[in-house]
Parts: sequence; C-alpha cells; structure tokens
Amino acid sequence: QVQLVESGGGLAQPGESLSLSCSAFGTIYTINAMAWYRQDPGKERELVARVNSGGGTDYADSAKGRFTISRLNAANTVYLQMNSLKPEDTAVYYCNALGYSTIFEVFDLWGQGTQVTVSS
Repeated sequence: QVQLVESGGGLAQPGESLSLSCSAFGTIYTINAMAWYRQDPGKERELVARVNSGGGTDYADSAKGRFTISRLNAANTVYLQMNSLKPEDTAVYYCNALGYSTIFEVFDLWGQGTQVTVSS
C-alpha cells in the first residue's frame, strides 16, 4: 500500500513565497509522474504542475514563471516552490502520484491536501 504525505503551505502575503513537499511511502516499484493540483471551493481541481520520472515538467499557465516543481526520485518526493504568490493562488493543494507498486499493480493516489492562503 502506498500513501502520500504532504507538508508545507500556510499563510503568505502577496509577493511572498511558500513551498510544499510530498513524499510517497510504502511498496513502490516506480513512480512515473508526480504532480500538484489545487482546488478552490466550488471549483474543479486543476493541475498546477507535473514532473515525470525523467525530470520533464508541465505547468499551468498561471504557474509559469512563478512556481517550480522538482522531484527527488531516490526519496519518492516532489516539491513545489511557489514564488510571487497572488491572492488567486489561494486554494487547497493536492499532491498526486501515478506509478506501480509492483510490475502489475498501478496506483494513482492523492495526498490529504494542504491549505495555501495568500492574503494581506
């Protein structure tokens, strides 16, 4: 069984920075992709950034130039560095991991979510 544990987030003023981390624990054969999503109440969950096992990244337009996703494969951990935060970045941020616990068993898991609030 694989679990994702998130940390980080909190309260920041506009223009400040916050960082998030998410680690996968359990029986893991490989993780193909790790990503960060966010969700506002009443809205759909949206992709913020994704990083694959080779280090390739994708970003939402709203995150480009401000957020950086990185991954430490040896620790099954993904990070999100968020700079120049804006009030519209306020949301619950969720980590996602897609991989295999064995060569036959796929997992597509979500973290518990962590609140990011940007307000003056």
